[in-house]
Amino acid sequence: MTENTHALPVAAVQMISAPQPAPNMESAGRLIAQAAAEGAKLVVLPEYFCLLGERDTDKVAIREADGDGPLQAFLAQQAAEHRIWLLGGTVPLACDRPAKVRNALLVYGPDGQRVARYDKIHLFGFQRGIEKFDEAATIEAARTPVVVDVEGWRIGLSICYDLRFPELYRALAPVDLIVVPSAFTYTTGSAHWEILLRARAIENQCYVLAPAQGGKHPNGRRTWGHTMLIDPWGEIQSVLAEGEGVVAGKLERSRIDEVRRILPALGHRVM
Repeated sequence: MTENTHALPVAAVQMISAPQPAPNMESAGRLIAQAAAEGAKLVVLPEYFCLLGERDTDKVAIREADGDGPLQAFLAQQAAEHRIWLLGGTVPLACDRPAKVRNALLVYGPDGQRVARYDKIHLFGFQRGIEKFDEAATIEAARTPVVVDVEGWRIGLSICYDLRFPELYRALAPVDLIVVPSAFTYTTGSAHWEILLRARAIENQCYVLAPAQGGKHPNGRRTWGHTMLIDPWGEIQSVLAEGEGVVAGKLERSRIDEVRRILPALGHRVM
């Protein structure tokens, strides 16, 4: 792949994942192919692209050993076939606790080789009436922030609920792009998704690319969607409210430089 440090075509995939991995991989493959055909050199899948189960323990049942398994093989194959950088939403990877997994964002290069792994640090907990989520029951939290270099672009990795913790992104800064593969609930997404994404872009003066689950799932859950690309000034460049699809755009080095020149907030930090 020819390196171009001035612009990077990117795409975020929105899905409505089912409780079985096979149809999700079929859908993801079709949408990755669409994104690549439209010119994207970097494609990001949503959190839980491979499965939104009937029960929280379903993801534990399909966990894979690090570096081995059909989900990881699928991501590697897709990256190599389309000659793209592929950020694989999240994959449940085995950890030392047999009843839990690590919720891992895996990055593959155009040759199909894995170049980075980020495990979700912040675990979602929410209860209002009968709506209840407790990721800590089935996921082991990580502690390590990760930045990956993609052809000269510094990309900060995060997952869904991480979005609410700006200190994580300060630990990553300065970056050119923050990715936030997510499965926000309809309740929390309708209230906070857009404002949090735009805040992270504005604070860190970088692009934010946030692929999401977006619709009514076979398990009865409804996710917020609104996959979007946001520029370093906090302006939404593209958005898909609901349903399967691809949000595409381009990272422009000149736009990052312009925002940081006219308002050098990163240089004014004292803490």
